[in-house]
Amino acid sequence: MLIDWFTVGAQIVNFLILVWLLKHFLYKPILDAIDAREKRIASELANADGRKADAEKERTTFEDKNKAFDQQRSTVLGKATDDAKAEHERLIDEAKEGAEGLRASQADALRADQIRLASEITLLAEKEVFAIARKTLTDLATVSLEERVAEVFTRRLRELDAKAKELLGDALKNSSQPAIVRSSFDLPPDQRAAIQTALNETFSAAIQITFEDSQDAICGIELTANGQKVAWSISSYLTELSNKVRDLVDAQSPATNKATSKPETAKTPESGVLVGAK
Repeated sequence: MLIDWFTVGAQIVNFLILVWLLKHFLYKPILDAIDAREKRIASELANADGRKADAEKERTTFEDKNKAFDQQRSTVLGKATDDAKAEHERLIDEAKEGAEGLRASQADALRADQIRLASEITLLAEKEVFAIARKTLTDLATVSLEERVAEVFTRRLRELDAKAKELLGDALKNSSQPAIVRSSFDLPPDQRAAIQTALNETFSAAIQITFEDSQDAICGIELTANGQKVAWSISSYLTELSNKVRDLVDAQSPATNKATSKPETAKTPESGVLVGAK
């Protein structure tokens, strides 16, 4: 068998041309496409890893924020609980203080009512006593109550003890102003003259005096001179009645008596005469 080397050479050349053509126009684009696809896949994988890392980071951040929120919520709830407890205790204390204040106010109001009631009863008793005394003196002795008061005061001036007489005499002697005689009623001329005579005879001198009406002298007469005073009043006889009324009123509120003690009232002389510094 004869070999046609020209044909063999032509076929080899054709094969090489075919290989080159395939490599240039077929394999290279395919390889480039494969490389590009691999690069794109690698890029996408890298992007996916990046997104995964970002997601993990965001997940970690979210978990950290969630933990911080839980801690903050616990702190806020604890503080709110403490504040609510403190406010509750404060409101209870305020309520107690308000109750104590109300109780004290009620006690003060009760004491004020007791004092007012005792004063009203005393004033009413004084008026009744004076009215009864006037009527009794008028019916039995045809002498008015005011005349009897002036008569008793004049007699008391004449019966002053040595110490009282000395004090009043010094006051009258050293006074640059006339002595003042105050009464709760208008003294008629004869009673004024009787008081003037009693003073002149008691102190063996012409005593200058002036007469005034005063509502403070409860159905009585008082003489003042240079800080010294001599007084006689029916009100002294009402002191015991006033004390008894006060005891009666206080007995109606034992709870108040426990909180406040009643001051002791000094006993007044049975004679109703007061002599001393003004």
